[in-house]
Amino acid sequence: MGAGWESQLLETGFLAIFLCPLWSLAQVPERCPPSLISIWTLRWLIVRIMLGAGLIKIRGDRCWRDLTCMDYHYETQPVPNPMSYYMHRSPWWFHRFETLSNHFIELIVPFFTFLGRRMCMVNGAVQILFQATLIVSGNLSFLNWLTIVPSLACFDDAALSFLFPSSEGGAKQLVSKIQREEAAGHAPLPSRGMLVRRVVNVALAVLIGYLSVPVVLNLLSSRQVMNTSFDPLRIVNTYGAFGSITKERTEVVFQGTLSTDPQDPAAVWEEYQFMCKPGDVTRRPCLISPYHYRLDWLMWFAAFQTYEQNEWVIQIAGRLLANDSTVLSLIQHNPFQGRGTPRWIRGEHFRYRFSDPWGRSAAQGKWWIRKRLGAYFPPLDLAGLRKYFQSRGWPHPDIY
Repeated sequence: MGAGWESQLLETGFLAIFLCPLWSLAQVPERCPPSLISIWTLRWLIVRIMLGAGLIKIRGDRCWRDLTCMDYHYETQPVPNPMSYYMHRSPWWFHRFETLSNHFIELIVPFFTFLGRRMCMVNGAVQILFQATLIVSGNLSFLNWLTIVPSLACFDDAALSFLFPSSEGGAKQLVSKIQREEAAGHAPLPSRGMLVRRVVNVALAVLIGYLSVPVVLNLLSSRQVMNTSFDPLRIVNTYGAFGSITKERTEVVFQGTLSTDPQDPAAVWEEYQFMCKPGDVTRRPCLISPYHYRLDWLMWFAAFQTYEQNEWVIQIAGRLLANDSTVLSLIQHNPFQGRGTPRWIRGEHFRYRFSDPWGRSAAQGKWWIRKRLGAYFPPLDLAGLRKYFQSRGWPHPDIY
């Protein structure tokens, strides 16, 4: 999908390789702790992630500058969760505080990394707390969980030793032993494996530094782009999130009918329900993080574009007409289960907004209030889709 969290997963995984001991299966080799270079590559990663996200906001949507973006975010984010429903109703001054805090955390706090041990740990703690807040307030896939990983590099062994009380004594004894040996001049010469590791670490530093040049230039540019890689292996990437905020939530709803005439006023149109995205107004927003329903996410993008810009939507409609098991496995509710195959499928376009938790709609069990905007795509049947599929080289849906 080319999403930012996928590039971030590749980069984090690559950097994690160099935390492991070379030529040793021991979990904590006595004389092969992770190099400071490896630790700093992860610290550099969290700095770039946060600065990229902060700068794209300041340069992007005006609502980030006038502190109003959080008035809309909880309702219009790709896949809200139950907490989003209540966070959306926070007072205006709290939303302003949230936006201002976001700017501070993404644009100022990352520089704490370079201000000594204590300030580096402050950055790590703030970033972990920030990601935990985002996890609670929305379903942003595994992005926030993944961002916690490089934040841990801001802490050293002394800061984290309380998490491992059983090994603390052994670790102190090992450190004392090494210090006594070095003070007595009996420190052993580095082994061949240690020398190779040092060479690899220096090579890693040079590689990351070289690949960081276009990333830094992008961060400094007034034409900054987000979630982009400048090397084919995606080892060092530029990141960013929510550079613009949608002010209204629209959804595409798939509807099918068993009627032979889609224009018949008596035709009954029944709705398909996706795994997590809004559909049935009485269904509570789901909680899935860190899991990720990719189709639901893509449907969020499709809703504020047209089906001509997202032709895969028509392919899904065709495969629903054919009761394709693969596509139906991505759908939570098939209204025609055990009743045959729909004759026609159409896409309807709705505007959604959260109901008032203390209003009449909520009392009726409605989490959402929706209003029809019009047709997203017209009624389609298998015969009518044959030419459309053939023109694009797709297998006709009736073969599924």
